[in-house]
Amino acid sequence: MANTVRTPAAPTRTNGRPKRRWGAMVFGVLVLCVMLFPLYWMVNTALQPESGLLEVDPVPHGLDLSGFRSALTDQGGNLLTSLAVALGAVVICLAISAPAAYGLAQFKLRGTRTIVFGTLITQMVPGIVIANALYSAYVDLGLVNSYAGLMLADASLGIPFAIVLMRSFMVAIPREVIEAAEVDGAGRFRTFVQVVLPMSRNSLITAGLFSFLYAWSDFMFALTLNTTDDVKPITLGIYQYIGAHVGDWGSVMAASVLSAVPAAVLLVLSQKYIAAGITGGSVK
Repeated sequence: MANTVRTPAAPTRTNGRPKRRWGAMVFGVLVLCVMLFPLYWMVNTALQPESGLLEVDPVPHGLDLSGFRSALTDQGGNLLTSLAVALGAVVICLAISAPAAYGLAQFKLRGTRTIVFGTLITQMVPGIVIANALYSAYVDLGLVNSYAGLMLADASLGIPFAIVLMRSFMVAIPREVIEAAEVDGAGRFRTFVQVVLPMSRNSLITAGLFSFLYAWSDFMFALTLNTTDDVKPITLGIYQYIGAHVGDWGSVMAASVLSAVPAAVLLVLSQKYIAAGITGGSVK
């Protein structure tokens, strides 16, 4: 009878994954706390309008909303102005960037890579350079101190990013789908509207959201292209509000909190579309 040779059992190793996961979780929580602390202090200061900037308690003892009432009274119109300008900029941005992205993605055009590269380069130009150049042109066109002029300027902030994002998504649309629509009698415009745009919904929402955020947070164009108070976005309103109410930091912080609410709400509601829109074009 043959002798059987037994292989010694391998020593068991202690699994360190749970410890690593807990360590990563603790590190993530600490980073999140550091990032959210300015927001907390802003809300905390807004709830203590009677306190000086150096006299704010770490934790508010009550809900004093007088700062928010004062901010709404003084800055409510500016919030509506920012909302109108940002929405108009989104419409202009998508109306220009969506057809441009479709043409660069599906049509065999010469110099496509050069155009895309040039589009990326435009985002590296300092904003003050563009603002000064636009001001000279706006004076001749009569667009200074106008909603349309500020919408066009703010839309230019999001157009390069929107073109690059939507092109990367539209490249992944199968050519057979477009050809099938054309065989059924749909022209290029109808195919673009009824086939391409619905399939590119995630990238459209992502591009529109970032365009809204660019326009909502714009300060350079608002300061340069407006010489009167006819068109005053919330960023410019808070800037002037600090100078006029430097002793009332509760109202200033309340206005800042109110200006952050629309952007925060949009980010929360559209986060799944943002994730899909950014990663959708990376896989064909």
